[in-house]
Amino acid sequence: MAIPAALAALVLLIAARLRAPRRTSVPEPRHAPDRRQYVIVDGSNVMHWKNEVPSLDTLREVLGDLTARGLTPGVVFDANAGYLLADRYLHHQDFAGLLGLPVERVMVVAKGAPADPTILTAARNMKARVVSNDQFRDWAGDHPEVHEPGHVIRGRYRGDRLVLDLGENPA
Repeated sequence: MAIPAALAALVLLIAARLRAPRRTSVPEPRHAPDRRQYVIVDGSNVMHWKNEVPSLDTLREVLGDLTARGLTPGVVFDANAGYLLADRYLHHQDFAGLLGLPVERVMVVAKGAPADPTILTAARNMKARVVSNDQFRDWAGDHPEVHEPGHVIRGRYRGDRLVLDLGENPA
């Protein structure tokens, strides 16, 4: 019973973080709808895209490309991501600083919890797409949208060039 409740809390937290307004010098009117197109990035997956070696540079490049396309990325990491990159646990604040993202757009799931259901539920709640090469087979029953064309943005490197498969809904 505690695991579903914790998962629900994590999903609500990331949705709130992604929807939090960014601080600007000119406040937006309160009635203005949020027209940003969000994408939820599977940070633990994407950081391995180049040469199958975990790298924040790879993740930074993907985030930069998504942002340049007008998308607003939020990143979710497995709890062990910091150990793979820095031989220690990294909190969401640490990753936000390393990636140059606002803290409210980065999340590290709890130790022992898989990031995949959090990623997929946050994407559903945010009406967002997912950036990952994961097939999400274990979660497709609860998240059949992973089979919809364009819902999962896959990527790879051809040499040193990043290629994103934006599917039917390119930004």
